[in-house]
Amino acid sequence: MALAAGFHALWPTPLGVHRHAGAEQLNPLLVRVFGALRATQSHARGEPPGGAFFASDDDLLHRVQLPEWQTFVRFLVESLRDTVSQANRAAWPGSGVDLRIAIEGLWFQASNRGAFHEVHTHGNCSWSGVYCVQVDAAEQREAHTTHGARNGVTRFYGPSFNHLAGAHVDLGNAYLQPPQVEVAPVPGQLVLFPSWLSHQALPYDGALDRLIVSFNASVHAASGSDRVHGYAAA
Repeated sequence: MALAAGFHALWPTPLGVHRHAGAEQLNPLLVRVFGALRATQSHARGEPPGGAFFASDDDLLHRVQLPEWQTFVRFLVESLRDTVSQANRAAWPGSGVDLRIAIEGLWFQASNRGAFHEVHTHGNCSWSGVYCVQVDAAEQREAHTTHGARNGVTRFYGPSFNHLAGAHVDLGNAYLQPPQVEVAPVPGQLVLFPSWLSHQALPYDGALDRLIVSFNASVHAASGSDRVHGYAAA
């Protein structure tokens, strides 16, 4: 591709943040439903109840059968549709593409007493998301004597992060700073991110469990053809 003269900002990292309008009614219901599922799945796995960390099976999309849950899933899909459309505005042909969004896995996680999730990415999908169901109120969470304001936050590492160890830093590459972004957990908040983006959940300790819903999704053209820029996506 020949680039025109001028400035080009290449390979941006898109991130979408959305808020569920009905979170105050939805989240207490999810706490009860997930509590029952955790008890059942912990028993089936032979795990002790009330551990510091728990991750459910990733089949919640069809396991939970409630009208409120179906509304929540539509919120996830529509939020992802909006974020993906904005991220690909310049890449898609014409005025846009009619999308078929497939949720490949949907699960919940509960953590407390210093539990955390190491740095990782998600495979077999193009986008992922994390929705906060429950966590201590911000003032209480950030007052933790050890973790402070980083108590239970999700940290995203930019594409340049792995190249910065020992690298030269001056005003010329100040645009690379900071190499990571920390997103605080807020009940009702959904954060959408490319699945290749490295991230981790920092240690959390609180009166309430840090309860989140995570999911992976693939995005295709409703026509069945993902051909863009002369090649077909795998």
